[in-house]
Amino acid sequence: MKVIRVKLNGWTASFRYPIFISGYQPTLPLPPISTIYGILSAAKGKLVTPIDTRVGFVFTSKGKAVDLETIYELGGNLKAKPNVIKREFLIDPELYLYIENLDFGEFFKRPHYPILIGRSSDLAMISSVEVVELAVRAEVSYTNTILPFNFAEAHGMVHSLPTHFTDEVPRKAQGTQIYYLLDDAIEIVRENQLVDPEHDWGVYLHP
Repeated sequence: MKVIRVKLNGWTASFRYPIFISGYQPTLPLPPISTIYGILSAAKGKLVTPIDTRVGFVFTSKGKAVDLETIYELGGNLKAKPNVIKREFLIDPELYLYIENLDFGEFFKRPHYPILIGRSSDLAMISSVEVVELAVRAEVSYTNTILPFNFAEAHGMVHSLPTHFTDEVPRKAQGTQIYYLLDDAIEIVRENQLVDPEHDWGVYLHP
């Protein structure tokens, strides 16, 4: 199966937990699918949803750190009250995107908007854009990615996350479901699983 493989690198990345913890903002270890569709939307310059293409990814980073950040809480009469919080972020992120719709190769060669791995401060660089052939295997090793909860063989951190957001204001979460977040390698035996033979890791195309 041919797909577009895009490699992104950055200095930092952060993915907010679904429930914000007052006074401390942790990061998920892996990007939600909504972040992936946000990246595709930035490249195309228009809203991209699961209707437009299936996507998969593998994400790694070299560590985690905590920084202090000033936020401004708006009150009555548009008065802003400053507050300092602790925020986690990931260091030296590397993200491989696998995109079923081959048209997206051109979008990533000349992206419409800046590409981010998380927040507006997490600027990413596009290191490569290429068409690759995914192999099909029955026994696959998945690592540093997310899988839907119906993978009974999987294990790891579990979160309920949206697939994408609307482009209206305020934005609304869509397609929320439960996922496994895999930061360790697991072997899964199923028919017709996709693998990137160059890296020997499983590629699950969502949704």
